[in-house]
Amino acid sequence: MTETPAVPAFDVAKATKHLAERDERLKRLIEETIPFQLKIEAAQSPYETLLEAVTHQSISGKAAATIFARVKALSSTGGIPTPHEMLKLRKPALRKAGLSGAKILAMKDLAQKTIDGVVPSLEEAQKLSDEELVKRLVSVRGIGAWTVEMFLIFRLGRPDVLPIHDLGVKKGWSITYGKKHMPKPKELLVFGERWRPYRTVASWYMWRACQRAGNAAMRKIRPARVRKARPHAKPNRATSKLPRGKRL
Repeated sequence: MTETPAVPAFDVAKATKHLAERDERLKRLIEETIPFQLKIEAAQSPYETLLEAVTHQSISGKAAATIFARVKALSSTGGIPTPHEMLKLRKPALRKAGLSGAKILAMKDLAQKTIDGVVPSLEEAQKLSDEELVKRLVSVRGIGAWTVEMFLIFRLGRPDVLPIHDLGVKKGWSITYGKKHMPKPKELLVFGERWRPYRTVASWYMWRACQRAGNAAMRKIRPARVRKARPHAKPNRATSKLPRGKRL
């Protein structure tokens, strides 16, 4: 599938101006890097997008492309198997194509929930809020919030998505704001409130910050700090017991 520049359903100039006015560091990044743009593949339904996303989980892009081509070969049309076809495909055939048992279960659950109407069509998805789409799609086995967020950004062009678990966004934030550690997801969520209603655009610039900094700078960013639990104070032996005959 060919990638083509998307036409966002929001005013990009207005979005970057809004962000620059509210965040000095981000303003500098916007001025120093390429203008915001999205690249999307040919429009696909949530079912098709998520089916491919499941294939790509935990393996290289090249290996995933090979496996997905084998899965498509199992369809009567040679394209992506329809939900009904996916439910009928036998496990040994899918295992032979290179899918793990967990991915087969995820794909079959996705197919069933598409038939049941939980997973919407592309037309229906375009009418639903971000929150409703996340709620519906993460109910599918093996589909997490990050996968849905990528769908919202790169398929639907939604303007206000902040992938708080995305490694590139977290490291880009650390680079942009001069931090040695990545933020915790909740910290990034709170910080990102200043970027509303254009958190997608801010996230895109965090990815650009990573690209611009290079791998050497990326490797220097440490994981988020984990606060150590304070040791419990030991009771004072001189005062821990009440004198005899005294009651509380």
